[in-house]
Amino acid sequence: MNIKTIFLGAMALSMISGVALAGALDEPDNMAPFFTDSSMKTMKPEADFKAAWAATPKDKQDKMMKECQDAAMSKSHAEFCANLMAYGGANK
Repeated sequence: MNIKTIFLGAMALSMISGVALAGALDEPDNMAPFFTDSSMKTMKPEADFKAAWAATPKDKQDKMMKECQDAAMSKSHAEFCANLMAYGGANK
């Protein structure tokens, strides 16, 4: 088999897989309301976090909660998910 064909196939597969792995927790528009800075390193205080959660549309809340309950999906967002479960999870 031609090396170029193998490479292009592997590249196409990785691009398709990468899109499929991106979730609600990886969307900057979904996450920005919960952070104080544009780099999304510092989360808002409890009251502001709760207010941002309350303002989040139900469909996005459901997606975010589902991803936070999945250990593999939430690994890179552990602190956020811990807050979400503590503050937002009680509202479910």
